[in-house]
Amino acid sequence: MKVSIITVVWNNADTIKDAIESVLNQTYKNIEYIIIDGGSTDGTIEVIQSYGNKISKFISEKDEGIYDAMNKGIKLATGDIVGILNSDDFYKSNDVIETVVREFISKDIDCLYGDLEYVDKNDTSKVIRYWKSNPYKEGLFQKGWHPPHPTFFVKREIYYKYGMFNTNFKIAADYELMLRFLEKYKIKSSYIPKVLVRMRLGGASNRNLINIIKANIECYKAWKVNNLSVNPISILIAKPFSKLLQYKFFARNNVI
Repeated sequence: MKVSIITVVWNNADTIKDAIESVLNQTYKNIEYIIIDGGSTDGTIEVIQSYGNKISKFISEKDEGIYDAMNKGIKLATGDIVGILNSDDFYKSNDVIETVVREFISKDIDCLYGDLEYVDKNDTSKVIRYWKSNPYKEGLFQKGWHPPHPTFFVKREIYYKYGMFNTNFKIAADYELMLRFLEKYKIKSSYIPKVLVRMRLGGASNRNLINIIKANIECYKAWKVNNLSVNPISILIAKPFSKLLQYKFFARNNVI
């Protein structure tokens, strides 16, 4: 079973190396690694090119945003399974893809996801927030739940059957895609109860209060474009509150 991993990047020379090496160091070897660069000028391209043919496919050109770049990567992918690893993120361990493939082989599923750790931007050994997910059940999205997108692996055929990222969404297209796949089209999913990805704090959707508000508005619109009914309170209150509980998890369990 072939796995395509896609990393999109723009001017991120400081952290792209961690993402690349976490893919190249995986124990599972049938990996197609695709990097889509948006025309970086800070040395990112040179870092990527230093890995030579270890990178399966690499393009650098102007795009219409992060989700447009992700769609480019999906269109280039030839693997049975597609995973997306942001340039600020890295896999928690070297056996993540091996674990993912084993789950796909042993179960009749279309997608899977796991847990995620948010780490300090400069000290990645310092965990700030633990995003513990759980098995999908119909109605969970209405309670503010959704899987951590960096841990979301999907059969490539699903993208061609139900669509790629909706680039009308500038911050929450990942939410819209998972809502569409799981809640609208009911694709078969599985949850791996372990941390698959570590993410540096500071992503586009949670960079500041304005972006948080914009992201939640987009999440509400995601229901509308998919003709799904939801109480706005679930998006505007329940969803942000669920994130606060992820911080409390550490205080309660002395994880930090």
